[in-house]
Amino acid sequence: MNTAVSKTSDAELRVVTDATCTFCGCVCDDIELKVDGDRIVEAKRACGLGTAWFLNHEIEDCPSCLIQGQPASVQEGIERSAQILADARYPLVYGLSDTTIEAQRCAVAIADWIGGNVDTTTSVCHGPSGMAFQGVGEVTCTLGEVRNRGDLVMFWGSNPAESHPRHFTRYSLMPKGLFVPNGRKDRTCVVVDVRKTKSAKAADIFVQIKPRGDFEALWTLRALAKGIDLDPNQVLHDTGQPLSVWQDLMQRMKAARFGVIFFGMGVSMTRGKHANSEALLALTRDMNRYTRFTCKPNRGHGNVTGADNVVTWRTGFPFAVNLGRGYPRFNPGEYTASDVLARREADAALILASDPMANFSQPAREHLRSIPYIALDPKETPTTRQAAVAFHVAAYGINVPGTVYRMDDVPIPLRPAFESPHPSDLEILTGIERRVRELKRYGSTAP
Repeated sequence: MNTAVSKTSDAELRVVTDATCTFCGCVCDDIELKVDGDRIVEAKRACGLGTAWFLNHEIEDCPSCLIQGQPASVQEGIERSAQILADARYPLVYGLSDTTIEAQRCAVAIADWIGGNVDTTTSVCHGPSGMAFQGVGEVTCTLGEVRNRGDLVMFWGSNPAESHPRHFTRYSLMPKGLFVPNGRKDRTCVVVDVRKTKSAKAADIFVQIKPRGDFEALWTLRALAKGIDLDPNQVLHDTGQPLSVWQDLMQRMKAARFGVIFFGMGVSMTRGKHANSEALLALTRDMNRYTRFTCKPNRGHGNVTGADNVVTWRTGFPFAVNLGRGYPRFNPGEYTASDVLARREADAALILASDPMANFSQPAREHLRSIPYIALDPKETPTTRQAAVAFHVAAYGINVPGTVYRMDDVPIPLRPAFESPHPSDLEILTGIERRVRELKRYGSTAP
């Protein structure tokens, strides 16, 4: 842990430098935390969301494990969890996005041993983009490259001013870079969205498109990139903007030295879904005939990008993977958690760092409530309250070290502020995996 000590008039405060905020996908790793015992009293350089994440974290005086709502030892919880998962015929492992890479790897291993489904929260946000990546590919870059090179920065269906408050100031618009020495003055910002968001107020150009018209707008730009003549009336009808607006935008895109498109759920979760993402990825690929152009999804949860990476490492696919036949099968809609539960197929579940009871459909919630499931979370949630086995775990990044992935696939180490009396996700999952292997007669894992 990288720490230093600073004295105040009242008491000594421990200072954790270069701490990492895991609230959103920006995963800012330049935070300075002032810690008083087991409380964080200041989070220097954190945004409003990150400050709330750090300062509102408190160690709860509660059992680390509940079985059917009754306090139990962690070892009893691990044993009961392993029994539930080993006995299931169609178990589900879901969540993964708000924990460390190390815990995610262990969760995928458990899904493999029990021959279950593994799915992440990606399936309800950028899942369509994951499908598009597999079909089209991705012209990508790091946020550091955007900071140092990006002179045309576009946000499509994304509102980082509210969802990623430091995105503008640390990575994309404001910072002075190697090839953009004047920072904001050297950049052109374009926002494309169906409504005027807070991000639009920071843009040089705001293009308000017709709701559910992303696919048509992206293909309009693709056609213009290739020099294809278009019917102005049809373009206005399909996109909500005149052809001249798209022609001007395309000229700016071709003139850029380094362009980047950040896209959000306004692309992936509206009409067209993966077809929208495919169109945007293909547009980015097309633009590289004229200049350097890249794109990146603006990811929400702190380590949802890591979850995609880990599941892909272990199975070859990013989410919605079935391991029931001893090898991975990928089929969104069939193997995504919300659909598996809504069709009443799963007979047990392991829910890690997510809260499906608060955001899944009513049929999915009703079925989850009817089956035995295990939930791991640093806070009490509707999901933990109804779990057969609920583990209250330490919070990653605040109490637990490890590794997370920034939205641009760059791994970032965690420097915790203080320890928790509760176990980590990794400790619980390692115990469950070892016991599941014994019950399945695969032999014990290495210590």
